[in-house]
Amino acid sequence: MSGFRTVPGFEDLWRPPPGLNRRRPETVLRPGPAGGDVRARLARLAARAPEVMVKVAGQTKNPAHLRAHLDYITRKGRLEAEDRDGAIFSGRRDMHELAEDWSALALADRGRHANAPFSRSIILSMPAGTDSAVVHDAARAFAQTTFADCFDYVFVLHTDTARPHIHLAVCARGDRGERLLPWMADYAAWRQAFAEALRDRGVAAEATPRWIRGVTRKSETTPLRKIRDQYEAGKGTMARVRQEAYREAAMAAFGRDEALRPWEASLLRDQSRVRGLLMAQAKLLQGSPDQPDRALGVRVEQYVRDLPAPDSQRLALARELRAANARLAPDRGDTGKNRSR
Repeated sequence: MSGFRTVPGFEDLWRPPPGLNRRRPETVLRPGPAGGDVRARLARLAARAPEVMVKVAGQTKNPAHLRAHLDYITRKGRLEAEDRDGAIFSGRRDMHELAEDWSALALADRGRHANAPFSRSIILSMPAGTDSAVVHDAARAFAQTTFADCFDYVFVLHTDTARPHIHLAVCARGDRGERLLPWMADYAAWRQAFAEALRDRGVAAEATPRWIRGVTRKSETTPLRKIRDQYEAGKGTMARVRQEAYREAAMAAFGRDEALRPWEASLLRDQSRVRGLLMAQAKLLQGSPDQPDRALGVRVEQYVRDLPAPDSQRLALARELRAANARLAPDRGDTGKNRSR
């Protein structure tokens, strides 16, 4: 097979934008000999391999909060937890003793700020249908590689939802006084490491950045989702942030403010660049003397063509409002200008 080439700037597609992080791993996409890793990644991308989720779900703020969190992830001691040494914690008493140890470390740190976390909470998950035992084993390997040299941790497997997932609690103060302060680049590297651990165990998994998947709308934060759930259940009011979003969407929906916002124009430019680089790489592959690379180029081109149109929350809500208005207006297609004809 001939040398594998990439178009200029292609590898940067997998790295966090420089403006979003202070510490950027030198190589998040790690090309191997003759670009074999890049080729494999493109094949997984074109095949839409299942995407891993690595989410920093929060942090604990005091001893009671830490104890309550460990109670939650172990279901008050009913589920077993495992630490970095492979020791198994079973029972509520073990978890409370661990919480006391971590709390003592945090409180002994003289340079600690008053609001510094006692622990950080990370969730690792895969789509429904993934073998939960493999997810558990991959999480063990990920945690060992990522944290064991510096930070204590425990992790617990949950199978109470369709998606098998791991709750990983990491002590925020390291063995030598380090503080766990992850940046955007760390999150990207963690996703890559977890996906690699799964692939090492025979599971097709990928950690593709959202912009390469054509996902241009940020996911709803957990607090806002909980407020929305309460509102939709008739138990609260709509979040003020959501109210303002609907107000702006209404202005766009009914013609009073259709101009693109600066971030929407930037979104379109960024997506144009991403899709342009992917398409250029597809064309480069299609010109290869190797038939497998030419076939991969065709699949990558089709992947780009199938990407959803760039979108923003404001414009999506505007479409939602227009659709709702059309349903409420009887025979709307025969009113206004249409009726006068």
